[in-house]
Amino acid sequence: MKVKTKQDAKLRRKLRVRRNISGTPERPRLTVCRTLNQVYSQIIDDEKGITLVSASSMKGVDKAGMKKTDVAKEVGRMIARKALEKGIKDVVFDRGGLLYHGRIKAVAEGARDEGLNF
Repeated sequence: MKVKTKQDAKLRRKLRVRRNISGTPERPRLTVCRTLNQVYSQIIDDEKGITLVSASSMKGVDKAGMKKTDVAKEVGRMIARKALEKGIKDVVFDRGGLLYHGRIKAVAEGARDEGLNF
């Protein structure tokens, strides 16, 4: 199948990643969504179909004078703190079809810095 648009290519990458990654109660899935101005992150238990913890750059992050990658790293730290409070230490990282660099990598590094294991 020929890729027609960037959205089609991203969807194909996302489905390829999700074919191999699934969240369980012992090891839920940490997913990252990046938009032009914001970064969102969730920890999801796929067996129950519920979101256990969520964090975003919309709430709880003072973005004044920060670069987007710094904001993303702070979102990673925030979600790791919330996860550790709920007793979640091990997760599976789901990049959601996005390339693992820049803000996606910053979220992962921030979560690892706070003690979350991938």
